[in-house]
Amino acid sequence: MAKNEEYIPKWIAWESTQRCNLNCVHCRCSSDMDAAVGDFNTEEAFKLIDDICEVSTPVMVLSGGEPLLRKDIFDIARYGTSKGLRMCIATNGTLITDEVCQQMKEADIKMVSLSLDGSTAEIHDNFRDCPGAFEGVVRGAETLKRNGIKFLINSSFTKRNQHDIAATFKVAKSLGSTGWYMFMIVPTGRGEEIMSELISPDDYEEILSWHYEQEKGEDDILMRPTCAPHYYRIVPQKAKAEGVDFKRRSLTFSTGGGKGCIAAQTICLIDCFGNLKPCSYFHSSVGNVKQIPFKELWFNSKVFNDLRDFKKYGGKCGECEFINVCGGCRARAFGHTADILAEDPWCVYEPGRFGGRRHPARGPDRTVPGSHGGTVVDRQYLGHRAGPAGPAGRDFDNRGRNPLRPGPGNVRPQPGTAQAG
Repeated sequence: MAKNEEYIPKWIAWESTQRCNLNCVHCRCSSDMDAAVGDFNTEEAFKLIDDICEVSTPVMVLSGGEPLLRKDIFDIARYGTSKGLRMCIATNGTLITDEVCQQMKEADIKMVSLSLDGSTAEIHDNFRDCPGAFEGVVRGAETLKRNGIKFLINSSFTKRNQHDIAATFKVAKSLGSTGWYMFMIVPTGRGEEIMSELISPDDYEEILSWHYEQEKGEDDILMRPTCAPHYYRIVPQKAKAEGVDFKRRSLTFSTGGGKGCIAAQTICLIDCFGNLKPCSYFHSSVGNVKQIPFKELWFNSKVFNDLRDFKKYGGKCGECEFINVCGGCRARAFGHTADILAEDPWCVYEPGRFGGRRHPARGPDRTVPGSHGGTVVDRQYLGHRAGPAGPAGRDFDNRGRNPLRPGPGNVRPQPGTAQAG
């Protein structure tokens, strides 16, 4: 078995259940209380951990759905800790109590991540489609802090709440969070139902520039844009232009997140049925860990190995001088083009502007020029998969233009928000 030691899992999300007490508009697995419980009983979860430990001892995030709905979640967490994994829990925060915190301590949970998608109940509860969710996550954060448990706050944004980014960051900081992760959502699951709400490529770039200015002067809280690999281009661009030495802070344990898209390179997702995916936003599975050992899938999957071979990347990504630090969002590329190696359609950067330009190694371009500096799918290449009824066709009109462009409903961050904090 050929093993590339450069590519070992450092962070694995295990979707412990798809059941959830909320009904979020962007949920990647369409969770609610009627969703799937999953195929793993406690002993099978232990075996999964054993299989993972044959490859490495990564950070393992118990996610969902809502993982606290599993009665055995802390049995699983304790077992993972005993095997040397760094166990974390990703929760919406509404079910956290002092008793839950005690169980977290006994299981040696290294970090808890909470979800906060707005600075007010009106904004957050609308996004989570559940009245009282804002009050619940704030109460959860306060309970964790009172019990001395470190937590991160994850915030997801679309057009409906992008005007609130700076204010949401302020709330996360005021709650005592160790870090704030700003998610630029990739439309999967229920997120596919809100395609028209995706932040435009131009605003995406502007928001990441705001993040750079905010992070540059931030000493109290770790900041990370997530599923936004372009940030790893923006940072050196701006730092060089300003003549500054911008050193980014990190958590005390490595998750392999020191570059842009790391899907299948150092991270992956295992869903509640055992399907292994390059990251949380990929629909497609490369195999099932209940049928094929995790080790074999991780090292031998063609999809995983293709994602690790930057010479195979197409379009602007394949030509870009930042490919080794950015790489483009592979899930977004796949979601919009049905090609995991296509260029990221949300990137407005033209390769070579910063200096240097790689030459594509994939043969003919699979994309054609599109609006606002991006590209759209080459329909001739996609063949039957393109078109109004195809997986990619819903995102492009019959003239090959991307309709998800800046419009009247797309509210940009106000000038003053760049100084938030």
